[in-house]
This record gives sequence, C-alpha cells and structure tokens, in this order.
Amino acid sequence: MDEIGEICEPARARSGRAGGRASRVALRAAPLSEEMRPVRAGMLGGQYKPLSDAGVAQIHESALQALEQIGLSQAPPSGVEIMTAAGAIQGDDGRLRFPRALVEDMLAVAARGITLHARDPKHDLHLSGSRVHFGTAGAAVHIVDPISLEYRESTAQDLYDAARLVDNLDNIHFYQRTMVCRDIPDNLDMDLNTLYGSLSGTRKHVGTSFSDPSHVAECFEMLYTIAGGEDKWRERPFVSNSNCFVVPPMKFAEESCIVMEDCIRRGMPMLLLSAGQAGATAPAPIALTIVQAVAECLAGVVYANAIMPGAPCIFGTWPFVSDLRTGAMSGGSAEQALLTAGCSQMHKFYDLPGGAASGISDSKLPDMQAGWEQGITNALAGLSGLNMCYEAVGMHASLLGFCMESLVLGDDLLGQAMRLVRGIDVTPDSTSIEAMKEVCLGGPGHYLGSDQTLKLMQTEYIYPAVGNRMSPKEWNEAGKPLLLDKAIERKNAILARAGRLIDPEVDAMIRAKYKIYFK
Repeated sequence: MDEIGEICEPARARSGRAGGRASRVALRAAPLSEEMRPVRAGMLGGQYKPLSDAGVAQIHESALQALEQIGLSQAPPSGVEIMTAAGAIQGDDGRLRFPRALVEDMLAVAARGITLHARDPKHDLHLSGSRVHFGTAGAAVHIVDPISLEYRESTAQDLYDAARLVDNLDNIHFYQRTMVCRDIPDNLDMDLNTLYGSLSGTRKHVGTSFSDPSHVAECFEMLYTIAGGEDKWRERPFVSNSNCFVVPPMKFAEESCIVMEDCIRRGMPMLLLSAGQAGATAPAPIALTIVQAVAECLAGVVYANAIMPGAPCIFGTWPFVSDLRTGAMSGGSAEQALLTAGCSQMHKFYDLPGGAASGISDSKLPDMQAGWEQGITNALAGLSGLNMCYEAVGMHASLLGFCMESLVLGDDLLGQAMRLVRGIDVTPDSTSIEAMKEVCLGGPGHYLGSDQTLKLMQTEYIYPAVGNRMSPKEWNEAGKPLLLDKAIERKNAILARAGRLIDPEVDAMIRAKYKIYFK
C-alpha cells in the first residue's frame, strides 16, 4: 500500500486534497471494522457445483437404498436400543437398517442454522446456507521443521503454540486439534492436555476428540471450570466433538458412539465424521464414495436425533482419496477437491450444517507442491459453500506432519481463497462510468490517485501479510528475502506476544488438579 501511496502522491497533490501523506497512510493502515474487511468469516460461497441437480438426487437415492438394504453393523448395545426405538430394524445378521421414512423423519427434526460458539462472541461461527469458515484439524504425529527438513514427534507445547498462532491469524476461523501430544504417555492426560492446550491458546471455537468414553466426564469437569459452571457451558458450548462414529465401510465405531451419546446429552455440538478412503475403505468411483459417506452420515443424523431431537450436529462427509498406484492417501489431489465440493453440495441438498476436509498437502514441506495442493482444494471448498473447511492449513505428508510456518503461510492463502468466495460486487456504483469520465476526459490519464481507488483499496482488495510482491529490483535491494524467512519472522513475533488465554486463578486451579504438559 505504501508503494501505491508513493505513486499516487503527485496526483493527490495536484488535486489539492488536504492533509499530509503520513496521515493518509496511517488512516489506511488502521484496522477496518469487521463489516468493512474485504474478507471475513462466514462469507457466502456456493458458486461452484461439480454435481448436477440430477446427480445430487441420484446420490441421495442411492444413499437411502444403502441404508435400507445394507445398513450398518457393530452398533453398541445402547445405540441399538436408541435407534431401534426410533424405527431402525436390526436384522438376523446384526446389522441395523434404516427405512426411508425414518431417515426422512429425522432429517425433518435435525438442527439447521446452528451456531458454534467461541469464548469470544466475535468469533462465533454461524453455520447456515453457504457460509464458509476455514480452520484446522487433523491428528498429525510429527512436527515439520522446514529449515532442518526433519520430522520430530509432536508435543503438548506444539499444540498450544499452534492454538496461539491461530488466535492471531484472521483468516483461520476455528481451531480443531492439529496434532497428537506424543510426549504424554497416559491417554486421559493426553485428552485433558489437548483440550486445555487448545483453550489456553485461542478464544476461537475449539474442536477436540476423546480417546476413551471414560474420559468424557473428567474433560467436562474441566470445561465447566473454564466456563464458570455447567449452566454457563450449556448456554454457550464453545467446544465441539470431532467424532468418527463410523468405521467405513458401513460399520459403527462402538467406543466413539458411546462418546457421542454422552457428549450430546451434555450439550456439546457434534461433528458426525465419516472418513472413508476412496479405493480402500470407500468405493473407487468418486460419486459412489460420496454415496457411502452420505449414507453413513445420514445414519449419524438418525442416531443423534434419536438421542436428542435437534441436537446440534455437523454433517461430516469427509471422504479421502487413495493414490491407486500405491494405496496411499492423497489429500492434495484434484480428486480430493472434487470429493469435498461434491459433499458440500449434498449438505446444501439436506440444508444441514456441513464440514469436510480441504487444504491437506501430500508434500512433506511448505513448498510449491504444498502451495498448489492447498490452494486448489481450499479454493474449491470455499467456492462450493462448505460451512466448515477442516484441515485447511498446516497439514503435510497426508496428515502425518504439521508445520507451524505453513500455518502462517496458510493465513495468506486462505485470505486469497476467501476473496474468491466473495466474488465480484456488481452494483450501480461499481459499474458507473463517472470515474472513467474523470480520468479520461481531461483527467490525469490513470486511476492511481482517484477517490474511488483510494476508497476501495482496503475494502475491495486483500493484501498478503508474508507474500512477496516486490519487483525483482526491490527484492534484490532488500537482500533477496525468502518467503519462508518472512513466515518464521511472523510466527516468532506472534508467539512472543501471545499469552495464555485462561484466567490466572482458573489456570492455577487446573494446573493444581491435572498434570499439564505445556508452559
């Protein structure tokens, strides 16, 4: 923006506008109000539709057939009782089958237009229609060091640091746990530290998982302490449960189902997550992979609403792609982008809050491959109107590695993706030729200093925080800075100033009661 200011100065001087250059630069540098920002959480997507209307209807019909004819196996006894009482049928083979009428009845009572609360209300996520939100997720077991090119085991401190970064990166709208705390041997301690590390680092909405049903009660006691009581928690539940309630193909995950039952009764929003892998645990055709994911999540809608009608749930069709040459996962592929966008269309068909994966890279480092993979998959997810774009930044090696610097770079990338989501504003003002007349008919012959340009330079355009737009000459004179250097610099600056976001008295109480592994 300073470069534009330098070029525009003569034109502004000629026009006789009052005020010094410094004051104008300061005005442009001042933070914009939320409604004036060029991009922000919850912008409307939905422009991209890889499925035709007929294709959407066919996928829906096939999903209903799969639920009626194949059904799902291995529900826990409590789940069998809940779902059969609602109208599911358990066959002699033990599988639960779901009549079409049952699915339609549960879709009718399912929650729509839900809000995922944050501890700071300005970060609340309103999930309706084609509102788009980008955030993290995943369960990486390694941290990527882009300088040494080494992978090391992830720790509780890493998880907390990643949360602190997310809290200070505007284009990342929520924080779902990014990694496994490999330095914690006890699984209960790991669940508690995952929850507390996330909440200590950010006031944005947090997503977490529980490794065992027996851990839920103690984790909720911690949540009640942070919220100021169970009643305060239930008023504004600021954590959701990422729940892999199915093991594709078409099997319930017993322990996760028990966790789901408990969390729903405690008022926690639920991500109903089906994560098949096309060509491995899901069919190879992209359309049929979507059919299976939709069928599994529809079973989740029946299950959750049979527990509590209108329970806040996210329709988490989250299928992945296999590289069929090797069977390995390929989260950065074009097919992954298509799967995610197609699933987003199905969410809109049911008018349900939806979430899926975007932004995963198969690359081991934040390099050019990571850039194109994350750019393509996030752009299509946003343009499709996906409500919750999970795993959007930081994830490498097909979810095995997480990179802090990539998280920072991803904030720029997501800003550009959201600018695509916003699209082009066509209004009488934006198409008026008056500005053209002023410039072309006796004016300066350029638009650099015009009132319209200066007015729109912050609200119509988005600028990268670390991305480099220097000319080769300027870049050379600046010492040829590398993109990664700027990302490291911004990461370090954020971590240096980002403190713990829990009241000190509450923090002391929690640290006295639980074994907390991060500082």
